[in-house]
Amino acid sequence: MADTQRVKQIDSVLARLASIAGRPWDGATPEVPRPRKRFSVSVAIALVVIGAVTVGILTLSGSPPTPEPPPTLAAAAVDEPPAPTIVVDVVGKVREPGLRTLPDGSRIDDAIRASGGALPGTDLTTLNLARKLVDGEQIHVGQPAPPTADPPEPGGKVNLNSANLARLDTLPGVGTVTAQRILDWRTKHGRFTKVDQLGDVEGIGPARLEALRDLVVVR
Repeated sequence: MADTQRVKQIDSVLARLASIAGRPWDGATPEVPRPRKRFSVSVAIALVVIGAVTVGILTLSGSPPTPEPPPTLAAAAVDEPPAPTIVVDVVGKVREPGLRTLPDGSRIDDAIRASGGALPGTDLTTLNLARKLVDGEQIHVGQPAPPTADPPEPGGKVNLNSANLARLDTLPGVGTVTAQRILDWRTKHGRFTKVDQLGDVEGIGPARLEALRDLVVVR
């Protein structure tokens, strides 16, 4: 509505300017001004018309809209689950022996470093520094591991109900991770009552069970 009124005002100004400048098409013979005056009036009229039209265009178009800043997204607090950890016991020739909490997937070398490093002159060749750790194990640095908890069985078999992690780790194809799973199964169920229950442990399938059958015993 406001734009229409401005257009009408501009038309009114132009009409007045035209009446002042004269209308040759009306049939009247206008008085011919002297060239110098005619030039000045014509220039003035042209300037006034151009100025009025310019003002009208600017008024109608208005000032360019100010761009709105993009909406900012509030930083959402995302609660990430804590990274899994394990606890191991580092004993022997290290600067700071004791319990160490490490990220899951850490290796023996990480545990030794977390304990301040090995003492000078310590022989680490007896350890596989690249072996991954399992929760609850004990690492003996620069000293032999204690003897297995279970007494020797006939034929050198491993007693599933008394063997510790190191003893179970000696079984072919078992490894530290599976040995820990055997201990976890024993903790949960009390004890093995038959060798076939070894197949209930995660990571021990029928083929591996048959390979271990003659190497373990239940007592």
